[in-house]
Amino acid sequence: MHSIDDAPVAPPLVELPIDTHDRGFYDGFSRAVTIPSKIIVSLIIMWAIFFPVSASETLSAANSTIIASFSGWYVYLVASLMAVCFLLALWPASGRLKIGAQDEAPEFGRFSWFAMLFGAGIGIGMLTYSTGEPLAHFANNPDIIRGTIEPLSAEAVRPAYIYTFLHWGFAAWGSYALVGLAIGYVAYRRNLPLTIRSALAPLFGLRMSGIWGHVIDIVAVVATILGVAVTMGFGVEQFVAGLARLGLGDWLLDSDGSSSAMAVVISLLVLVGASTISALSGVGKGIKWLSNLNMALSFALLALFAIVGSGLLGLEYLFVGLWDYLRTLVPNSLTLFPGGGETGDALVQWQLDWSVFYWAWWIAFAPFVGMFIARISRGRTVREYVLGVVLVPSLMCFVWMTLVGGTAINLELSGAAGGSIVGTGISDQLFATLSVLLSPGVAGVVSGLVVLLLMTYLVTSADSAILIVNTINGAGETEGQRRYHILFWGAALAFVVGSMLILGGIDAIRITMIIGALPFSFVVALMAISIIKAVVFDIRRKRHGVPTTAEGCAEWSAAK
Repeated sequence: MHSIDDAPVAPPLVELPIDTHDRGFYDGFSRAVTIPSKIIVSLIIMWAIFFPVSASETLSAANSTIIASFSGWYVYLVASLMAVCFLLALWPASGRLKIGAQDEAPEFGRFSWFAMLFGAGIGIGMLTYSTGEPLAHFANNPDIIRGTIEPLSAEAVRPAYIYTFLHWGFAAWGSYALVGLAIGYVAYRRNLPLTIRSALAPLFGLRMSGIWGHVIDIVAVVATILGVAVTMGFGVEQFVAGLARLGLGDWLLDSDGSSSAMAVVISLLVLVGASTISALSGVGKGIKWLSNLNMALSFALLALFAIVGSGLLGLEYLFVGLWDYLRTLVPNSLTLFPGGGETGDALVQWQLDWSVFYWAWWIAFAPFVGMFIARISRGRTVREYVLGVVLVPSLMCFVWMTLVGGTAINLELSGAAGGSIVGTGISDQLFATLSVLLSPGVAGVVSGLVVLLLMTYLVTSADSAILIVNTINGAGETEGQRRYHILFWGAALAFVVGSMLILGGIDAIRITMIIGALPFSFVVALMAISIIKAVVFDIRRKRHGVPTTAEGCAEWSAAK
């Protein structure tokens, strides 16, 4: 009897032709991907603008049915993505494989690589949620819902950080890492296009050249636009709240404290206009310069909270939170609240509002962040890639949440804030913390810096998303006629964010994104199976002396 491992295995697929147009408006683009993507996004925008009542009712119905029906799918999918990443990193044979030729050196040094990872998926979320998330769970979390601890009490701090770390830790970065690995591994080892469909070539082969490949790339483009729209929605809300804190006029906010329609429109004109100009200038100029500015301002803000805020308490929250997070990671990642009764229904609603929303957000964001991470990770081993992409950014998120959020919690626990931080909207909580912590003059200066930082993060997120969408539409290439397409996607992002914010606030964008992420979640599940197959077959090929890279296949064919 022969084992499966003894069976001969063919060399990998090293060509995946994708038709692109060679002249005119769509020069360098796959029209089969670009045109349907533009039509779908345009229809979403027109639906929201011209039928706002119908759109609002449909979104509400979808929120209570589709999302609830698929909550288990999102929970178990994200848990599986984390498991696959760590399995591939810790299994010795797969961990040693390179993302690229086996003797290829990494394209970027480790510090530059970590800096770019930090900028890829954290930015805006850190500014909105560094105070917002710990405070939200400090006021309401599953333990509080069950009645075992009191809200806004010292006992509520530890569970607050368990759930904050759950949402911003390995689940988020494991999702990004899996998508980036699935794309980068086949693109750089097998010389396939750096696009979403290539990740499924180990499963479906040349069928990814045709209509099914087009469908996958279209789904990825729509998910990217909706995922980035949520991030920009939060950023615009916080940007407007910051301008209001700086005393730029009552017109910025409505009577309920939310951003006014005029403020949203003007903010989007400024921010998306700047991001479109940055995208037109290319990665080397606009994005690189703004990323460096982001890093400097971010660390200055973090240092301020470490020195002036509750730095020592924040470190205590960090180490206790890490221990609590790691010991509860497996059960919390697999928990699906069953519902039933007032408490059960409240737990289900909490999970939909937080965990399920996040899992959908990370999946919708994954084609954008995954493509970016794949682009900068060539030459690294699978082990170094997974541990670097999952552990380092997760730790950076935890440091932000504990130093900045810990300061806000301490100001509330000590009574210094008097409810002024926890009682304001999530977009205003960082500014409220600064106003309690610092003298009015200094708080105004620092709030101005936060508004500037928000602006640069919003611009880099939008212009990076526009460039990634164009890369997917261009079958992995960045050449060809880009300018007018950059203008289209910049305008599309502005209209999606603006129409949804004015239609129903951030909730409308959240619901649209969760629904939009659903088709891509099935693509991500297939990616996980595909990368396992690609790695296992490459290990078998190495044992049989069969080449596993495009260069090796070329030499092997010549020798035969």
